[in-house]
Order: sequence, then C-alpha cells, then structure tokens
Amino acid sequence: MLPGLPSRRYAILIDVGYLYAAAAELLLDATSRRDYRVDAEKLIKSLIERAAIRLSDGELLRLYWFDAARDRVPTVDQRVIANMDYVKVRLGNLNSRGQQKGVDAQIRSDLELLARHRAIHEAILLAGDEDMVPAVEVAQAYGVRVHLWGVEPPYGTNQAERLVWESDTVETIESEELKAYFTKSGTAAAATHGMVGAPMAEPAPVVPNPAMVFGTRQSVAVTMTAADALAQAESARPKFVRTTQTGEKLDPETVRSIGEYVGHKWLLTRGADNIADLLPGPQLPTVIDKELLVEAEKELGYSLRDHPEARIWVRDGFWERVHREFDYDEE
Repeated sequence: MLPGLPSRRYAILIDVGYLYAAAAELLLDATSRRDYRVDAEKLIKSLIERAAIRLSDGELLRLYWFDAARDRVPTVDQRVIANMDYVKVRLGNLNSRGQQKGVDAQIRSDLELLARHRAIHEAILLAGDEDMVPAVEVAQAYGVRVHLWGVEPPYGTNQAERLVWESDTVETIESEELKAYFTKSGTAAAATHGMVGAPMAEPAPVVPNPAMVFGTRQSVAVTMTAADALAQAESARPKFVRTTQTGEKLDPETVRSIGEYVGHKWLLTRGADNIADLLPGPQLPTVIDKELLVEAEKELGYSLRDHPEARIWVRDGFWERVHREFDYDEE
C-alpha cells in the first residue's frame, strides 16, 4: 500500500466444512473427519498470507472461521484457533448424525452485516454452497467486492454454479498449497475405536485413591446431553481434596487425583473424540494446558504458579486418566 493512501479493509470468511471436506477428498480420498487430521493453525496462517498477496493494498480486518461442534461446545482444535490473532471462530451446531446446522446462516449474516456497516471494502469467501448467493448479492449492493476461493476439485466442480457466477473474482486453491496441512489420521480414530470404560467415584468411608475414584463405571459421553454430562462429571469430584489440601504442602497423590478428575470431566463434557485428538501426549497445546491448570487450581483452591512440580503432577494425572480411557500404553 502506498503511503498516504487509505487502506481497503477486507475480511476472510471460511466455511470450514467445505474446506475440510473438499481438501480431504482431493488429497486423501477421505470423507469423514475421523479419517484425517488438519494442522489448522498453519493452514489459517497460509490463507492469511495468501490473501495479503492477492490484496496487497488492503488491510485484514479479521478471518472468520465458521465451523460446528456438538452442542456448540468447542473442540480442542477450535479452542486453539479461537486464541489466534485476528481470527474469530463462529460455531454452528453438530447434530447426532454429524450434520452441521446454522453455519451457512452465520456466514450469510456476518457477510451482510460487514457490508451494511461499511466495515470492509472486499471479502474473500471460501465456500461452495449456493445458499451463499443472496449474501454475496447484498454485499455487492453495498459496494463490497466478493472474491470467491475454492478448493481444486478432483473432478468436475465442488462449488455451485450460481455462486461462481455472482462472485467478482474466482480462484482455485491447488492441492500443492494444501497438502502440507492434511494427513491421514490413525491416532484419533484408532484410539476411539479401542475405547475402554470411563470411571466414576464410588462413596467410601476412607480417603479414596485415584484408581478408586476413577475406576468403576462406563462412559456415556457419546449419548448424554451437555447438562447430563456435566452432572455426571460433578459426581466424580474427589471431595476430600478441599478439606485435606492446605497449600502449605502439596501432596502429589492429591494433586494427581485432581488432574485425573479434570481429564474425566473433559471426557464427559467435551467428548471422547475431542480428547483423543490430544493423544499420544504428553505435550498439550498451550491453550489446553492453561485450561487444565486453571481448572486444577479451582479444585485445589490454591495457585500452582509457584509450584512447577505440582503442575507436572496435574498433567501426569490428566494423562493417566486419558490413557486409561483409550487403553493406551506408553512405550
């Protein structure tokens, strides 16, 4: 952009369902998200860089990442993406049959609002559904140029003809640009397939150890509502912690049991499939690690900031619970 000239602000709107499905079919001949994994952070950065080259005189407002999640509870990947600079995650609902609901409506609404409020001059839309056409027409009526991006189809076309017609420019993202970010998945699918029972606490007159707290009942995370899953997880909280933990001396077993409890709670409330994406461990994404430690501190009623060894105990307990869930043996 030349000095003194006003920037032309633009937004990038991405239909993740379309992007992932089209790229997975092209690169991996895969049809289910269970069959592949995506390095979403690097993919998003590459799309932002691509846009900066195409609209070199422009200024990015933000990238909108339109995806779906069961009960709109964000997955591990979605939580990580939401913490990226200039990225806004929008979630529709994922129903029991794996169908996205409300995503297209969110894309249309955001594109129309951005145009109506003169927030952008240009929009990059990575989508393929004909339902986008009315929003494209509205945006253009407010003076916004709409640049349609699509994923290279393995054959034929994977974008609606009318959407292509109505857009101001059309570009195809070639397979070479995407293949670094998509890989066949063995870990998540295999781990989920081999899932064993998830434990729950049983009342006992003595102070229970982690195996007693988390070792007796089956997981029902895949069939429970979010509210029921939370209630089920709450019943497994090791209540003895608050009365025995003083903060003056952190007991390893107590702290590990908290890590196990948080892992158990997440399996129920966030879903086993999402937690399986963290395998094999022990390294957690920074955002997820922070959430784990924050939850542990809430349970302990004590800050772990000055106790690095206790943070390790929390993580150890978490991984013990997760590995047990998926019958995962560390080598």
